[in-house]
Amino acid sequence: MCMNPEMAAEITLQPVCRFGFDAAIIFSDILTVPFALGQDVKFEENVGPTLNAVNSSAGLVADRDAWRTKLAPAYETLQRVRAELSPGTALLGFAGAPWTLATYMAAGRGGDEQKAAKLWGYRDPESFGKLLELIGDCVAQHLIWQLEAGADAVQIFDSWASGLPARAFADWVIAPTKRIVDKVRAARPDAKIIGFPRGATLQGYEAYARETGVDALSVDTAAPLDWMARLASWVTVQGNLDPLLLVTGGPAMERAVDEIVDAMRGRRFIFNLGHGVLQETPPEHVSALVTRVRAAR
Repeated sequence: MCMNPEMAAEITLQPVCRFGFDAAIIFSDILTVPFALGQDVKFEENVGPTLNAVNSSAGLVADRDAWRTKLAPAYETLQRVRAELSPGTALLGFAGAPWTLATYMAAGRGGDEQKAAKLWGYRDPESFGKLLELIGDCVAQHLIWQLEAGADAVQIFDSWASGLPARAFADWVIAPTKRIVDKVRAARPDAKIIGFPRGATLQGYEAYARETGVDALSVDTAAPLDWMARLASWVTVQGNLDPLLLVTGGPAMERAVDEIVDAMRGRRFIFNLGHGVLQETPPEHVSALVTRVRAAR
């Protein structure tokens, strides 16, 4: 569906029309980048994404024109959505981060399995570094093209950044992301970039925010509110309601919303979930959440 701009634009716009969100995020997938790099990406029922696993960057596509051709549906989707959104509603693009994409590409499947990528990185850091560089080049160009197509900001999702030793986190998460941010800013100096190293330690989150140069930091559900409030004195913070509280709804959700809003009031803050909306979430709970946040602020 994300390769069909008409359909992807409709999917992007539906939640904004229904719930009145302050921003729309393009309907796409992080695995469009491995697809642009030449991998065969499939989605199997009850299995999830599968790819042809790689153990070298040598056979991957490094041609930018080829990337542009394969990623073009995302840019048409952004243009279609931008034309339909009100001027006051922001439009976000996104891409997966090199480390997270490398975990999919090395394992040949989805999930939080990091074993293949970790072993590759430990055993052959030079070869693994070349893979991260190639992925990063494609991600940076993809984000630039999304900004040119009408995105107001872009987000880098490092969904599997948890569980890494400090050195590996610095080498495989922070350094590749900084390289992407630098490349995007070289082309678009005014670019607004959000980073999400999901599941990082508190020290890892802070190092990521300081060293990558992102404008905003998304944090997961485990991030303490007092820590978030301190962090938001120097970088915009986005988060971090537990998606299961959105499934639950009612007083439990309302209390959690109020706690987050009260803790972050007057700070650089974007209210959001600590991860994605779960499939079983009742739509009426989303409406109640939006109403609660707007009333509390």
